[in-house]
Amino acid sequence: MGNLYRAISADGSAFCAVLDAKDIVSEIEKIHRTSAVITAGLGRLTIGASLMGYMLKGKEDSITLRIDADGQAGQLVAVADSMGNVKSYVNNPVVELPLNSMGKLDVSGAIGKNGTLSVVKDMGMREPYVGVIPLVSGEVAEDIASYYATSEQIPTVCGLGVLVNTDLSVKSAGGFLVQLLPFADEKCIEQIEKNVSAMHPVSALLDDGATPKEIADMLLNGLEPNELDSASPVYKCDCSRKRTEKVLISIGSDELKSIADEGKDTEVCCHFCGKKYVFTPKEIALLAKNSVEE
Repeated sequence: MGNLYRAISADGSAFCAVLDAKDIVSEIEKIHRTSAVITAGLGRLTIGASLMGYMLKGKEDSITLRIDADGQAGQLVAVADSMGNVKSYVNNPVVELPLNSMGKLDVSGAIGKNGTLSVVKDMGMREPYVGVIPLVSGEVAEDIASYYATSEQIPTVCGLGVLVNTDLSVKSAGGFLVQLLPFADEKCIEQIEKNVSAMHPVSALLDDGATPKEIADMLLNGLEPNELDSASPVYKCDCSRKRTEKVLISIGSDELKSIADEGKDTEVCCHFCGKKYVFTPKEIALLAKNSVEE
């Protein structure tokens, strides 16, 4: 279970959200059996999605972050609801690369620097909002900050981090978002820049025992931060047999009939949680019939 805390400056000009996501990223490693660098990369994207999802207003709203780039990881996807609950997957869960020039996991090397970050917000409208930007670095945090600056014109500082033990378990994981409202003055901006530059990486702070509230106080130091709210998001997949049936129906009756005629059971595995759903030829034939009726 994650620990998410949000605060706002006394004058309302700056807002921050901080998430301790060790349990969430540990679940990613457990489900997808990721290598260290993928645990870090997919973990960062998942943390970012959780923070952004919790900012949505509607109960049924959701947000999807997708990175398509030229690294060995392939496509990375994270989906979060308005409570910050999140799920994610990656095309290639095992990528082995040397440490980067700073002696750290080479996340941008695994993800790639040439590609796009897509943000899809489903807020119950006829069409979802879609924003697509070129990657800035492939380090994820900078890319999310660039998305906000480019697509939503909101000055944003984003910090994301995952520390991985030698046995591939997650040592610490978390992140933060700081955003400025249009009426924020130069003094406020300078104070936040000073606060962020003086801080250790968020993963190191969490590893040292700092709480999300303490990190939020560091981020808004000098701005008289007040608590907004808190939450306990989790890694949560909402797949079900009924949803899987709808996915199968969507491929069309002719294809389903062809699958049924093979006379073998069909196994469908969820990308997000690994759960498997098995359908007999008779069940596939019935879905083909339903597809025609719809």
